[in-house]
Amino acid sequence: MKKLLLLVLTGMLISCSALRRSSTSLEEEELLITRKFVGVYMDYRHTGPESFAGPNIIWIKTSMDSIYGKISAYGKKCDFSPGDRLYMRRAYYTPGGVFGYWEYHIENDSSLYYKLSEFQHDNEVPIETWF
Repeated sequence: MKKLLLLVLTGMLISCSALRRSSTSLEEEELLITRKFVGVYMDYRHTGPESFAGPNIIWIKTSMDSIYGKISAYGKKCDFSPGDRLYMRRAYYTPGGVFGYWEYHIENDSSLYYKLSEFQHDNEVPIETWF
């Protein structure tokens, strides 16, 4: 009877540990998503800095405007062409080798990209919530 109980208990522990590993691998897979489609480029508009030292912001309109709103990025003009497929990319930078930070860009299929602002003003959400 003790051997049977020990066998059942061992089987339960093994099955639970297998479930934990699968949920951990799911979290790891979510961390690996670094590029996300945000729509087809339609248009943009530029707003100047609020103060003399403030940044220039471009507001990018895509075909997925109902989901993302107008995407805010840094720049004076936008060189995307109408019909370009746009993607949001995130990259982890470690300038000192110890601590790092995420940086977000919007890019097309070529090498053209713009750095996204940390706060997306149109939907009033931080950019990291989109991943």
